[in-house]
Amino acid sequence: MKTIDITICIGPDGFYSAHCADHPALFGAGKTPEAAIEELKETLQLTKADGKDASFIYPEWLDEEYELNPVWDVESFLRYYSGIITPSALGRLSGINPKQIGNYMHGRSKPRRAQIIKIENALHTLGAQLSSISF
Repeated sequence: MKTIDITICIGPDGFYSAHCADHPALFGAGKTPEAAIEELKETLQLTKADGKDASFIYPEWLDEEYELNPVWDVESFLRYYSGIITPSALGRLSGINPKQIGNYMHGRSKPRRAQIIKIENALHTLGAQLSSISF
C-alpha cells in the first residue's frame, strides 16, 4: 500500500486546506482539518471517476491502494492545538524559547529544520508518556 503525504495548512481566513504534496492541484478545504481531508478524499474519488483521459492531473497511485498521511506545517499545527499545547509548555518540552514558539505559531517566523526536529521529538516523547499512563 502506498502512503501519500498530504499537507495540512491554515489560511489567513482560518480555513484549513489539505493537498497532496506531489499534486497540489488535488486539494480540499474546510473549517477543520478533518473537513479539509474529507473534501480532499472526495476530490480524489471524483478524479478517479473521471478517469485518466478526462483529467490533466491523474496520479498513477489512484489506481492502487493508498493511505493518506497528514503532514502539518508548524504554524498550522501550533495554531490548531493552541488551546492544549501552549508556547511555554512546548518550550519546556523542546528547549526552545517560548517567545520563539509564539513567533512560529503566529507566522512571524518559520522554524529551521533543527527546530522542527526538536518540536517533533518533544511531541513524540509527550505522546509516548501519555500513552503509557495508567490510573
